[in-house]
Amino acid sequence: MSVLNLSLPDDFGLAHGAAIGLIIVLWGFYTPILRQLGRGSLNSQLHAVRLRWLQMNQAARREHRMFDAILLGHISNSISYFGSGTLLVLAGLIGALANVNNVYELTRGLNFVDSTMSLHLFTLCVFLLTAILTQCFFSFTYALRKMAYTFAMLGGLQASPTDELEAKLMVEQCAVVLTEAVRSINTGIRGYYYAVAAIFLFAGPYACITATLTITALLYYRQLFSPTARAIAKYVDTLKGAKQ
Repeated sequence: MSVLNLSLPDDFGLAHGAAIGLIIVLWGFYTPILRQLGRGSLNSQLHAVRLRWLQMNQAARREHRMFDAILLGHISNSISYFGSGTLLVLAGLIGALANVNNVYELTRGLNFVDSTMSLHLFTLCVFLLTAILTQCFFSFTYALRKMAYTFAMLGGLQASPTDELEAKLMVEQCAVVLTEAVRSINTGIRGYYYAVAAIFLFAGPYACITATLTITALLYYRQLFSPTARAIAKYVDTLKGAKQ
């Protein structure tokens, strides 16, 4: 069977469509939904902290920025690690697509995999998993590019008072690019969670729906109700209160 066959499998039902659509919607609209539920993502809240850090970085007391460069360097190394790891996983998935007939036969003895699944549907599931990891890879590489932009903008900051209009604008835009870089990282990491949910599609659509909802609930708990989320919220509120 050709991988390029775009027709839907005969055993592809509404439940399968709902499971795939749920993954796409909850992953793609994660941040807007989170914003409606509460204060927004932790990354968006931490934008005020990054802005404060860059304002201090621009002050005359911060002539030596080696520590700041080390911190950002660690973030870049983490992005590179995730990007390289994702590329290896993608290579395996593409190999599975190229030999999907053999992979299909090898999985027939696994209790986890639905034994009634057709080869066409099995190929579609592998393709979905490959598409999710591909988007993760693009997110990590884009985050790396944004970090490179951040390095250039950070190096261009002047050691001048932050109340000057030009200096204030430069700091604000540098903080925006850094926040956007972290947002791309989070999108890629979050894609791994939904890739795990997509794996359950091999067990059946209802197992996939259950896994997707469970993983989404876990992510929302971490963003809204976890001890880390509460600590960050208090930190940001204190920071904003000190400015007023």
